[in-house]
Amino acid sequence: MKSVYPIKTIALLSVCCLLIVQLSSGQVQNKNANASLKLIAFILLPDVSGRIDHLAYNSKKQLIYVAALGNNTVEVVDLKSKKVIHSIKGLDEPQGIRYIPETNVVFIANGGNGECTVFDAETYKPVAKVKLGGDADNVRYNPATNQIFVGYSAGAIAILDGKTYKQLADIKLAGHPESFQLEGDSKIYVNVPDAHLLEVIDLKKNTIAEKWKIEEATANFPMALDAVNHRLFIGCRHPAKLLVISTETGKKVASMDTNGDTDDIFYDTVTKQILMSCGDGTVDVFTQISPDKYEAVSKIETRSGARTALFVPELNQIIVAAPARSGKEAQLMVYEKK
Repeated sequence: MKSVYPIKTIALLSVCCLLIVQLSSGQVQNKNANASLKLIAFILLPDVSGRIDHLAYNSKKQLIYVAALGNNTVEVVDLKSKKVIHSIKGLDEPQGIRYIPETNVVFIANGGNGECTVFDAETYKPVAKVKLGGDADNVRYNPATNQIFVGYSAGAIAILDGKTYKQLADIKLAGHPESFQLEGDSKIYVNVPDAHLLEVIDLKKNTIAEKWKIEEATANFPMALDAVNHRLFIGCRHPAKLLVISTETGKKVASMDTNGDTDDIFYDTVTKQILMSCGDGTVDVFTQISPDKYEAVSKIETRSGARTALFVPELNQIIVAAPARSGKEAQLMVYEKK
């Protein structure tokens, strides 16, 4: 019997069926055919509302800690079961967060009251509190010196002992510090967007050694470091730019357009790629051809407002945090690097 469907209709149905199969198997992930990331999982964050800030990783148990700032909680996510297994409550705008493997604790900086709270990673019971000034924000840890670094207040970085949590030093800056990176135990590079500066701290003296002006763009928030090639990668919001700065001279060596509202940036030392999460709804990927030459690789669609992320090199994954918005629940979007 002859088909009652026109040839064009049959062709259209075939294409639709193919797309359904691809979507169900995860083959269609991005509009960019040359995408360098593959979306492999969604992990819902039930009952989490408001802004989401930074993330940390527990490699011993493959856990992600999510600073749910607007929710006043830290959500503990099991990457193996892909679900939230605990919620640390009673916090005050958690922003910076770090897992300290040597002592098996979770260190949380609270922006609301300026307090840093330390929780046992097994029981989630508080073990210590450190009162700094207001707006305690980004946290870094140096296992070689067993020191914790916290940016806070109108302009300072506190250095804490990693076991006793006693404050060892307080280094004043020209404004509130956003992202900062450690270069061994010798230097810290600090974004100070309110002052349009990149400040360099000499850790041998605990003083400011250099002040480099950021001129091409403003709102320099996220930062990553390529220590081998002496390059800093600075994400700016106005206009949206990726700036590459020499740590030897403080001079800009490259500049590229990006999507807007960035808040996290990472450098993959293996693939020589820069990954930038942007709140406009993308992860922008660039490749390092040489220390002074860079090319855009792809823009991976995420979700509007998803501006914080965490790159986990040992898993070869970047995990993007998407807040609840437009009727959609908060979630983590897990991408694997190709």
